Amino acid sequence: MDEEINGYYDDDGNKLNPDLIPKPGLCLICKLDDNPNEEILCNLNRLDQRDEDEFKCGAFEPKISNN
Repeated sequence: MDEEINGYYDDDGNKLNPDLIPKPGLCLICKLDDNPNEEILCNLNRLDQRDEDEFKCGAFEPKISNN
């Protein structure tokens, strides 16, 4: 059996590609956006809300501008 089991899957067992889900604007201004330690949680949150009208994230922390 040569079955791939890593990655993200929906409740029906369909593999999901987080690269195909548009990144919400909130993520683009979040300091956690490029943090590899947060990548899995961020991807799961985006995948979970992919069909919602409004994106919400309880872990959002705004990037601090040095200007």
